[in-house]
Amino acid sequence: MEPRAEREAAAGSPPSLFELSGAVVSSAMGTLEREVWALPGQILQGILPLLNIYYLERIEEPALKKGLSTQPIWHKLWNDVMKIRPPKSENIKNWRKKFLETFFSNVLHGVLDVSSDPRLSDRRFSPLLHSSRHVTQLTICNMLQGVAELTAERNQRVLENLAGSLRTLKFRHLLTSDLSIRQSLSLLLHHLIHHGAVSQVSMCSWPVPDKVLLVLILSMSAGFWHPGKTLMHQGSPCSLCREESDAQGLLTQENGALLGSNQLCCSSTEQSETSQWGDSESRSKKVQAASAVALQEADPDSQASIELSRSSSGTVKTPVLCGLRSHPLQNLACQDVSCKVPPEYYIKGESSPSLPKRSSVGPAFQKPYRRFKTAVGRKRRCPRRNRRARADPEDLYDFVFAVAREEEEMAESLYESNAQERESIDDWAPSPADTPSFEDVGCTEGGSVGIIPLKAACHFRSISTLELFSIPLTGDTCRALGNLLSSWVSLEKLVLSYNGLGANVFCILSGLRALSHRRDCSLRVVRVSDVFSHIPSVELVWSILTAFPRLHTLSVSFDLKNQLEGNRPEGHSSSEAEIPESCLEQLEIRFPREPLQTSLLLPVLKASRSLQQLSLDSATISCPLEFGLLLQALKECNPGLKRLSFHDVNLADYQKEVLLLLQDPVLQEITFSFCRLFESCTAEFLSDIIQIVKRNSTLKSLKLPGNRLGNHRLVALADIFSEDSSSSICQLDVSSNCIKPDGLLEFAKKLESHILQRGGQIKFTHLRLFQNWLDQDAATAQEALRRLRAVCSVVSNTWDSSQAFADYISVM
Repeated sequence: MEPRAEREAAAGSPPSLFELSGAVVSSAMGTLEREVWALPGQILQGILPLLNIYYLERIEEPALKKGLSTQPIWHKLWNDVMKIRPPKSENIKNWRKKFLETFFSNVLHGVLDVSSDPRLSDRRFSPLLHSSRHVTQLTICNMLQGVAELTAERNQRVLENLAGSLRTLKFRHLLTSDLSIRQSLSLLLHHLIHHGAVSQVSMCSWPVPDKVLLVLILSMSAGFWHPGKTLMHQGSPCSLCREESDAQGLLTQENGALLGSNQLCCSSTEQSETSQWGDSESRSKKVQAASAVALQEADPDSQASIELSRSSSGTVKTPVLCGLRSHPLQNLACQDVSCKVPPEYYIKGESSPSLPKRSSVGPAFQKPYRRFKTAVGRKRRCPRRNRRARADPEDLYDFVFAVAREEEEMAESLYESNAQERESIDDWAPSPADTPSFEDVGCTEGGSVGIIPLKAACHFRSISTLELFSIPLTGDTCRALGNLLSSWVSLEKLVLSYNGLGANVFCILSGLRALSHRRDCSLRVVRVSDVFSHIPSVELVWSILTAFPRLHTLSVSFDLKNQLEGNRPEGHSSSEAEIPESCLEQLEIRFPREPLQTSLLLPVLKASRSLQQLSLDSATISCPLEFGLLLQALKECNPGLKRLSFHDVNLADYQKEVLLLLQDPVLQEITFSFCRLFESCTAEFLSDIIQIVKRNSTLKSLKLPGNRLGNHRLVALADIFSEDSSSSICQLDVSSNCIKPDGLLEFAKKLESHILQRGGQIKFTHLRLFQNWLDQDAATAQEALRRLRAVCSVVSNTWDSSQAFADYISVM
């Protein structure tokens, strides 16, 4: 017995009877699952840590009913399996979701081997299928790993789960991929965006983007998709499209001829932006005609191409294509009896032909078109057909431009006919001056920057947030994005960060200008940031607000000023146009060390009477008069302004103006960040600040980081909370102010005395102390922090001031 006892002692304490029983039960969960769910809570609590992730996830609801939480078990699983600390782990409330979402991604990308831990594998469950319904964010990297796996037939249910749960789709560090992977990606995006719930697409860190792949992602995010050979390659139409089409019933044919002499064919007026089809016979016939041509043009050599046969009445007979509710050829126009089928086009001036066109001006008309009389003495022009070989239907990069080119030519033809007859057409606004040729769109010097909106002829569901970080955008991709933006009515937030736009920013503006004319557009937030500014920051703000006055939030940020002055397209001077009254509520401008440009900024403020938050960063103020005009405009034109921020703006010589701002009866938050306020100030200036803040009952947040407060000024600020103060300050930020531990301790003691005098009644709740010299005396600093945390919430960090000073010296 002794040798056995020694072996047990060497191996640790033997498992208890309960643990042995729990291990047996967990191994037989396949047959005992229901019985385990019915166990009392105390027994069930001991079994939970012994279950694998599949049964642990399934038992979540019974455990909650018994008052048990599985979060500690999921947290331990994370530590054991992932072995890393996630960012902001203290804010994670649902470790179950966090674990299963990361588990799905790691298994998909081959990072995690489920056989490495017995808690991760079970022969009755599929890792991807089991965890997919918990995934709300998915990242696709490099060579699009995992895309082919998700679109495989065996993972159809996984894809269905993702379509219901996924909200954010991210692309990082993408590389060029082959055609088969792009086809798989297009199917994945079709399921997750067009038929799913994805609302945000973010792309970042793509130094040399593949144009075809980039425009594919952008186009499908905007709701446009030309299936082409993708569905042919799969051998059958999209099952989701087919189910939706079947749910709406069989489409019937119309009794009249569709493509008659001198007659325009258009979509029904009841067609919605969400691409929902009605039940009218006229619409169904047009859809059938469109689907036939779409399949034929998408793959002219395919055996699946549909033969068009025209009866004596001119009726087109064809089966229904999947996704007809939003197919590109939904709207067609024919202007001549000789046009037997919708004509094809190619982009003028390109070496290779583009895709056949899939859209027309149909949606611009909200009523059936009237028949046009042929102009006397002039032969009617029919849009030219493409006699070159067709391009690859998968080239969506060409497709985006093709749609815009067709709309332009159709518009010009209709306009010329109308001009000859002196007839007016309902709901047709653009003129030739408003619809420039596509070759002139956008980004060349002296060229026009108008963009013909993409009428949503094949519009599936689209996303609401688009973010592009560190992806160089050329003139071509900017034109493509501008075209997409022109009809992207579901887009609510657009973020373009470090894309090297330069003069191409006017392509984006043209798209925004066209989008602003859509009553149902949803765009409210635009953020643009880059290294170099092609035009002055305020002028770009002016241009954006002129193009899209319905914005609620606008942020423009540049690091450096472009030294190539005068190198911008003509005809874009913002001073030539007046800003209409805008809905702007938040405005952020980061100047690349350039003047404040009050002459341009003041009209922006006057047009933004709903402004609530203004942030000015790295601007240069030339004289007190300029600053005074700014303050006067804020007082007169922006009565609802609640938050005002200055960052890296030298205000050392503008003490009078600073005091006026602190007296404002409306402002609730004021930030003077790295503004050198106390660089050469007198004691009177600090005393004035304290007295003004004490009397201001509206101001709730005062942020003074990086202003060289030092110890003695910090101690003086404690008087803001004295017994005779009516201040409502809740938040005080004194980060980066050369504060030492002894000064902080004295501030804490003085604050405590003021609180005692006020009977413990104080509104002060938050204190920020980042990057101060608290490491010089750790004991004193800890004592000061202990006292302060008894009064308010203190946010600080462990900062090596000596190393920071050495870094500062090294770059001097």
